[in-house]
Amino acid sequence: MAGLISPAAERHALAYTSELPDELEQIAQWTLANMPSPQMMSGLAEIRLLEALIAVGGARTALEIGSFTGAGAVAIARAMGPLGRLVTLERDPEHVEIARRHIAQSGYAERIDLVVGDAITILPTLEGPFDLVYIDAYKPEYPLYYEAVVPMLAPRGVIVADNLFRGGAVLDEHNNDPSTRGMREFTERVQADERTSNVLLTIGDGVMLAWLRPQA
Repeated sequence: MAGLISPAAERHALAYTSELPDELEQIAQWTLANMPSPQMMSGLAEIRLLEALIAVGGARTALEIGSFTGAGAVAIARAMGPLGRLVTLERDPEHVEIARRHIAQSGYAERIDLVVGDAITILPTLEGPFDLVYIDAYKPEYPLYYEAVVPMLAPRGVIVADNLFRGGAVLDEHNNDPSTRGMREFTERVQADERTSNVLLTIGDGVMLAWLRPQA
């Protein structure tokens, strides 16, 4: 989120955020050293936010859309404990193999079901309910992911969507690339949805939380 939050503030925030455990730090370092777009990986703040939501809500079932190199999947599975179960979706063959290797090495493989294929096709086949849904995948399809997962949310479940600012691109009215348009449509759809409440957090590259409104 270059330019939106001062580098000094970001450094200060990271200095007072718990460091990653060893198994996640190893994935993070491998991703930084080997992937052409390592910024696609969930950052420290996002991972710790996911862990906090799991701790507070007691999540035991989770869905991740976009596995990348496996950091998010391992973090979620680790935080949910031995009774937790995560379904993570990935369609890129290279990412699938990398994520599968990191998941196997993490010690949490028995808690994670890595499903290969297009999320738009797979989501209608899932039953839920899910206590946590983490969206960090193909940006133009965020609105479609949202519509698919809201009916699968547990009553106290929460949706976590990453990269809402697109590095500041969403604030530039002249930027209309497909990913930026997808983020704008997603935020507008969530904001207008009477089924859910939401908050857009200015951490990382912007994180949207959405959860079901209580029934009267």
